[in-house]
Amino acid sequence: MIWLRLLNPQGIAGLAAALILGLLLAAAKIELRHERKAANRFERLYRAEVQAHAATAANVRTATAAARAADRANATRVRAAQTGISERSAYDYETRLAAARARAGRLRAQAPARAAVGDRRAAPVPGLSAAAPGAAPAPGQDRLPDPDALIATEQAIQLDALIAWVRAQGAVDPNGAATPQN
Repeated sequence: MIWLRLLNPQGIAGLAAALILGLLLAAAKIELRHERKAANRFERLYRAEVQAHAATAANVRTATAAARAADRANATRVRAAQTGISERSAYDYETRLAAARARAGRLRAQAPARAAVGDRRAAPVPGLSAAAPGAAPAPGQDRLPDPDALIATEQAIQLDALIAWVRAQGAVDPNGAATPQN
């Protein structure tokens, strides 16, 4: 008989509400279990990502330090190569300039003797005009004693040395390759 009292409309509504609440509670527990699993999985992913980020940051710091060291070594190498080129170029330039000046000095010293020899040979020849006072010297012969010719020779040596220096400096690879020797 007690059961009959529960079968009235209020009892049936109460039983239906209890059944629905029970089903909702069971669904909530299942959902909670699923969410906990998902939360644990996301936490593991988060921790793995944090560790990966820390490892990446450490790798970047290590690579940056190695790159800086390599850049310093490369800059030292390039500086040494360029200094060597400059020193060799300066030495070659000074050597060539000294040789040209010495040759000019020798030719200046020989010029009076050659002029005297040329004057003794110069006998009047009938049929020569006054416009042709003597035989023309061979091309380039005795040209250095002239001060302008010496200056031109010095400038030509200077420009040649500068061109060689620029080419050698341009051959230095600032990006790390070995320097070609010239």
